[in-house]
Amino acid sequence: MKIVIVGAGFTGTQLAKRLINGKNDVVLIDNDETTVRHASNRLDCNVILADGNNLDTLEEAGIENADALVCVTSNDEVNMITCSLVDSVYPKVLKIARVRNYAYYMNTSTAIQKHATKLSNENRHLYGIDFMIHPDVEAAEAIVAAVEHGAITDSLQFDNSSYELIRVAVEKDSRLDGIALQNMRKLTEKHFLVAYVESDGETSLPSGATILRGGDYLGVLMHREDLSELLAMCGSKLKDVKKIALVGANRIGMIVAERLIQKRTSKFKKLFGIKSKMSQDFLIIDSDEQNAKAASEKFQNTKVFCADITEEGFVEEEGIDKFDLVICATQNYELNMVMAAYIESLGVDNSIALVANSAFGEVARKIGIEVAVPIRDSVVDSIMSHLRGESVTGIHSVNGGSLEIAEITIPEESEVNGKALKDIAENGKFLVLQVQKKKEKSYSVPSGNTVLDKDDKIILIINANENDHVMHKFGAEQ
Repeated sequence: MKIVIVGAGFTGTQLAKRLINGKNDVVLIDNDETTVRHASNRLDCNVILADGNNLDTLEEAGIENADALVCVTSNDEVNMITCSLVDSVYPKVLKIARVRNYAYYMNTSTAIQKHATKLSNENRHLYGIDFMIHPDVEAAEAIVAAVEHGAITDSLQFDNSSYELIRVAVEKDSRLDGIALQNMRKLTEKHFLVAYVESDGETSLPSGATILRGGDYLGVLMHREDLSELLAMCGSKLKDVKKIALVGANRIGMIVAERLIQKRTSKFKKLFGIKSKMSQDFLIIDSDEQNAKAASEKFQNTKVFCADITEEGFVEEEGIDKFDLVICATQNYELNMVMAAYIESLGVDNSIALVANSAFGEVARKIGIEVAVPIRDSVVDSIMSHLRGESVTGIHSVNGGSLEIAEITIPEESEVNGKALKDIAENGKFLVLQVQKKKEKSYSVPSGNTVLDKDDKIILIINANENDHVMHKFGAEQ
């Protein structure tokens, strides 16, 4: 594929790097000289110093022969206008725009729903944008999912599946410490599948002979309700999260608060038939007066503080050190890590920190933060999902991209069509985690005898170094 990327910031360069590794033809455009020089030194692709919303520049970059345009500048309006400009001249080019303004995102989503039939009949997209990516929504949903898992681990959920991929730590001297992976099944009757193992800084696809050690992390595909038993085998336990403090009432914080308060209110109303007063077990803190005021007006039954949580005595004075969880979701990602570690040092059991990328996520975990949500990686994953082709419906990177999880619909021309999993297996290259047969409503964990057919949906985890080979094998080439 040929892809033109407008915006050479972190997201643009990370996206370009992954596309280049996939043998794609990439052109990167940015109007900042320092940014362009930095990108040129790091990437093996054409980097142009110019305004990306100029049609002459885009044509110089080869937009007329491009398969896709991705606009990820820091300016929402530039991203949207650039897509509209290209759509007016080259409508067949796939156009993706990152839009950070939540109002733009929600208004566009509402307009698309309202006029869906008309747009579909005319084969058009609002503003000429095929896909609009909102990083705040992606990050907020990840934080909410982590809270639902007791804020002790990262998790990945899939549509139409009762299984989740959950990251758990193997504690020293636990029941799993020192045993071979193939012997795990002797310890429980629950259904599970170990998708990957992190050991000594390396992440790999395991075999039955893989020995588990204290300090390792496992990516386990399992039912959510079986998490407590798995944690017991790993030497830890699931904690009930009742009292939550949210630091940061920006866009992400407000989305998180809305999701969590709605869930808790619905649960309380279902149990007792009345609305829950949230002030005692959920509070919001922001040092910005306008943010705090907006949060107070939106969530009237929730206690909101306009304060700096790092101020001496504030945590103890307000009893936050007795809370089960603190979520640090400000726009200062480094500060989130510092605050989360500081709060835990005062006695809070668990913390979630919004961080810039997976590299900071690893640092966060090493200093004791249970869950780190990398906002920029989620954006790159979302864009990659749309660039893989029609048969790929989702892409999720694991540990900075060393592994990749792909959701694929088997096309008729795939070489795996009509074959059993045991006949196409390649140890260390990929592992099929779930299969949804075309006549079934949900995913299930397959066996070696499971046969893949046209239009079956699968979820597989791939060694990133084998991505091209595996995608070709399953008929999902870019």
